[in-house]
Amino acid sequence: MQQPLDPHEIPPPGCPAHGNTQLYGPAFGADPDGQYAHLRTFGLSAPVDIAPDVQVELVTSYDAALYVLQNPASFVRDSRRWNALNEGRVPADSPALPMMSYRPNALFSDGAAHARLRQAVTDSLATVNELQLVRQTQQSADYLISRFSAEPRGQAELMAEYAQPLPLLVFSDLFGCPPEIGDRVIAGISGIFEGTPGADEVLGGALAELIALKRRRPAADLTTRLMEHSAQLSDEEVLHQLVTLLSGGTAPLTAAIATSSALYLGEEWQTGLPVEDAVSQTLWNYAPIANYAAHYPTHDVELGGRVLRANDPVLVSFAAANTDPKLTEHRQQLSAKAHLAFGAGPHACPAKDPAFMIAVTAVETLLNRLPDIEMRVPFKTLTWAPTPWSRSLVTLPVRFSPRTVPSAAEHTHPRAAQGSQPSATPEQRSAAGASGPMGAASSQHKGGLFSRFLAWTRGE
Repeated sequence: MQQPLDPHEIPPPGCPAHGNTQLYGPAFGADPDGQYAHLRTFGLSAPVDIAPDVQVELVTSYDAALYVLQNPASFVRDSRRWNALNEGRVPADSPALPMMSYRPNALFSDGAAHARLRQAVTDSLATVNELQLVRQTQQSADYLISRFSAEPRGQAELMAEYAQPLPLLVFSDLFGCPPEIGDRVIAGISGIFEGTPGADEVLGGALAELIALKRRRPAADLTTRLMEHSAQLSDEEVLHQLVTLLSGGTAPLTAAIATSSALYLGEEWQTGLPVEDAVSQTLWNYAPIANYAAHYPTHDVELGGRVLRANDPVLVSFAAANTDPKLTEHRQQLSAKAHLAFGAGPHACPAKDPAFMIAVTAVETLLNRLPDIEMRVPFKTLTWAPTPWSRSLVTLPVRFSPRTVPSAAEHTHPRAAQGSQPSATPEQRSAAGASGPMGAASSQHKGGLFSRFLAWTRGE
């Protein structure tokens, strides 16, 4: 692991050798907190490069972040205003474009257009039954744990084998995907995160088929509820809201589940505290969405002595705002939910309560199924992905005593669990999970991750 940057080696603001701080790459990934501390020397915000040749103003102050997030009259989200992009100064292959380019969804809309799309999303999410969501998460967790827990090695890499695939299974279930479409949804969104060529087309095609299916056969799922909402979304609008839920929900949940698990298992954590506390501490101190929420001033705005130019992007550092030293004295008096990990204002995450529930359930299920699980390395030596957008672990290596986790069908039918039907051997369980969450299917069940999960829930 790379050593943290020595703050004495960072050129001071105003020094001719000092360019914009790069919010990407190994130096940033090695010590993001040190970089945020340096950026605070500029004031409430600072100029940074979010990608090569892409400059934005980054808000690092908690109070200033709230001002931007809660002031839609002066700060809007429509990135078609972006000066540098319109003037051809953003590289066509910039990694910032997939994150900041305009899409016809609630995230990039303002005013009445935003209210219409957001209402459809929030109303649809409100119909999700909490107990059902917990059961879906537990089932997904049990399936993934069953893939690695029985292996004689008694070790796993929780990022790839648990935290990354779990939200994908839950969302595919919530969307009402049949097996084959669910496989392609997971392959598409996973490919987008990994930069796989053609992944956008795979995801778009799968969701378009799903919407067409729900037009023919409506069901009690999130896709149908969006389609039947009184806002009367077009099929294209439904597709873009599903993409937003998928991309905005799965990657942050992956980070939250992994970091909360690591924090709970770490030597610094006090034994016996609730899992909810570990998740809350993750949201405060390791905000899964670290730097995002691009806003565009509708006019020049002075913020803490710096002028934010109209239509130049202003990003909010949720990570820096949550750890603002000015909060230190009174953070204990703040509500546990006063963090900005889910944003604030009109664009606050509409799924914050389900997201918190999924993260808590995922960590609790892991601890319940593998009670002696522990990390193979100290928490402080874990490495973070060198990306500006999220605070996400690269790996999370753990060890435990091998054990077999019964299938969902065995949980449902106690007699089967007691031996009226033969349970799978460790070798069979291991084969079913060959090469990790996105690996090849077992010989018994062809298809992708979602197909194999659904077969497992049926005890096949």
